[in-house]
Amino acid sequence: MNILGISAFYHDSAAALVQDGDIVAAAQEERFSRIKHDDGFPTQAVGYCLTQAGITAQELDLVVFYEKPLLRFERLLETYIAYAPLGFRQFLASMPVWLKKKLYLSRELGRALEGHYTGRFVFTEHHESHAASAFFPSPFDEAAVLTLDGVGEWATASFGVGKANRIDLQQTLEFPHSLGLLYSAFTYYTGFRVNSGEYKLMGLAPYGEPRFADLIREHLLDLKDDGSFRLNMAYFCYCHKMVMVNKRFEQLLGAPVRAPETPISQHTMDVAASVQKVTEDVMLRMSQYVFEQTGMTNLVLAGGVALNCVGNGRILRESPFEKIWIQPAAG
Repeated sequence: MNILGISAFYHDSAAALVQDGDIVAAAQEERFSRIKHDDGFPTQAVGYCLTQAGITAQELDLVVFYEKPLLRFERLLETYIAYAPLGFRQFLASMPVWLKKKLYLSRELGRALEGHYTGRFVFTEHHESHAASAFFPSPFDEAAVLTLDGVGEWATASFGVGKANRIDLQQTLEFPHSLGLLYSAFTYYTGFRVNSGEYKLMGLAPYGEPRFADLIREHLLDLKDDGSFRLNMAYFCYCHKMVMVNKRFEQLLGAPVRAPETPISQHTMDVAASVQKVTEDVMLRMSQYVFEQTGMTNLVLAGGVALNCVGNGRILRESPFEKIWIQPAAG
């Protein structure tokens, strides 16, 4: 059976081809287009995967898209209604691509495949895709599954159990409360590009002291024993603006948003160290809870937050899990 998986129209478009249960090819479109974080349809990546598998689009049995666009659209509408009239400009800017493409993805995918594929299109939930990408290629027959990212349709984190050829997700954390978006908010605040510069924030952290960590816990994040949390949205504006944080956030940390490409101060380094420390603590608390709930000794991780290798290292060293496996293209 030939299954083509596609991720597109957000960031880092990619394709993967699974043949009789084995991954035979996977590629990001930016490798061919030379456009960093290319978010268009991964035409060249799809072509590469088909060539590597030695098949044509007509021989595909199934084409799978990585999320459910109608559920994502529902979130956009409900978020806009909740904050209206704030966010009208952001809402208006997002509508053309939704009304032209994203609401009609079956049609768009068929066109992109030039009519050579006439079979069924399947849309899986975003965090189901993350979970599958973590568990099925892993070396484990059974494992706990933890996914952490910015946001999918509604979920921002999930956990469950993978056994043999089945994954059961048991619990989710939902938008706007998101560890990935918290980290991205600090990425923005420290002058780096969201969905691109998070690794720079992590790399900057060792040069600072986490002197703002308690401030973050006290004002921005209400962390529960099970690792779930609520963000204090009075400090964030990603729900209704094109920026991540507001003036209140800047006042809390004692400095304005750093302009990109300007010198990095010790204050910025300390902010990076602080949010990194809080992020690691949340990851550890979540993994502890997942261990208690699943009873598994193996853990697999995926989602953009699972690219935080320092946090992953602490899970490996300090959590009860005996073995962990991280999807290498976790984001």
